[in-house]
Amino acid sequence: MTMSIEKNNTIKIDVETSYLAHESDPEKERYLFSYTITIKNQGNSSARLLSRYWKITGGNGQEQEVEGDGVVGQHPYLSPEQEFTYTSAAMLDTPVGMMQGHYMMVDDDGKQFEVDIPAFTLAVPQTLH
Repeated sequence: MTMSIEKNNTIKIDVETSYLAHESDPEKERYLFSYTITIKNQGNSSARLLSRYWKITGGNGQEQEVEGDGVVGQHPYLSPEQEFTYTSAAMLDTPVGMMQGHYMMVDDDGKQFEVDIPAFTLAVPQTLH
């Protein structure tokens, strides 16, 4: 699944998800998904990613929240038209779930702003119709 999200036409987020069947164990209710995110600065000034927040919801409604410094151990600094791509993973106990969250960023003037990431689906192939 791929989706694009824009915030004030300055930061564009592309999300691509994938089910990792070889690392999952449905009998033990372990479903591993990877997600690849591309963050592109479409604005006129540079910005640095400071932190992330995710809410991960399983098909049973169980929620887990993840907050942290940067992404994959980095604080990417994006000049205008520059992009940064990273891949991470999420474990669910159901074959379908969703993620949503936001990044906290700061521009060169020291102004912090939030980039919302609307919900996207994590699903074992052919689970959803």
